[in-house]
Amino acid sequence: MHSRKRMTALSAAGMSAALLLTACGGGGDQDLTGPADGGGEDAKEINIALIAWEEAIATTAMWQVILEEKGYDVTVTDVDVAPMYQGAANGDVDLFLDTWLPVTHADYWEDYGDQLEDLGAWYDNAKLTITVPSYMEDVNSIADLADHAEELDGRIVGIDPGAGLTRVTREEAMPGYGLEEDFELVESSTAAMLAELDSAIADEEPIVVTLWRPHPAYAKHDLKDLEDPEGLMGEAETVHAVGRDGFTEDYPELAEWLGGWEMSDDELATLEALTVSEDSEYQDSPEEGARVWLSENPEFVERVLGDDAEGLEF
Repeated sequence: MHSRKRMTALSAAGMSAALLLTACGGGGDQDLTGPADGGGEDAKEINIALIAWEEAIATTAMWQVILEEKGYDVTVTDVDVAPMYQGAANGDVDLFLDTWLPVTHADYWEDYGDQLEDLGAWYDNAKLTITVPSYMEDVNSIADLADHAEELDGRIVGIDPGAGLTRVTREEAMPGYGLEEDFELVESSTAAMLAELDSAIADEEPIVVTLWRPHPAYAKHDLKDLEDPEGLMGEAETVHAVGRDGFTEDYPELAEWLGGWEMSDDELATLEALTVSEDSEYQDSPEEGARVWLSENPEFVERVLGDDAEGLEF
């Protein structure tokens, strides 16, 4: 059983003190950032910051399992976005796996990027989508929805009213494709949207939802993102692993692994399905879900770790 040390919703001002208390509470002298013995070997203690986004939970759990199998002592620290960037810039955390560029985290990158190391992009299809089940063969673009308003009951099933996806759909895509007159954007919650999607697909009924990649729904259902010829939902972004200043010097082996890390849509969706999906038996233990996924995807481990994957068993 692998331990997981957690702190919740740290403020930027309290990050250093909280990390110090956690280190002391572990029962021994811990150096969270420095190499264990100089030389060219990695420091074996690492603190990974985690923002509670689905892909971040899934991939942080995955790397926690890999690193613990490789002999690292991993601490996962739950934080909000702003204190995460400030904490990494201050050297209070070592690594963060979910920086979205060039748009979502642009302001933070502008403020702190020169104090951080970009360790490489591992996913290149992060985007907002309007999506239908693949059996809706006559609907292939957002513009096509105008001809199918009646069968869709004039409803685009959305998520939370305050979400960026909701704003873009309501203010950009719907007026841009002339959908305002015949469609209502139903605002509720992500859980409610997914429940409607599950129910419609179970009965093979037409439905259109707002969604985003990466998301475990793509592993659960055969879905089709509608084409967006006007680009009103925004361009795809890349997701990067980011380290504190000096990360590559202190963790040369891990920096090399992260530099070779890439995930396809299918790989990420199936990992999320095991670690964060409400249908997963591992939802409350994402590390165990990640362990199952790694055991089922040995080619991924070999691709990312190369010769260093030899002997690993999950």
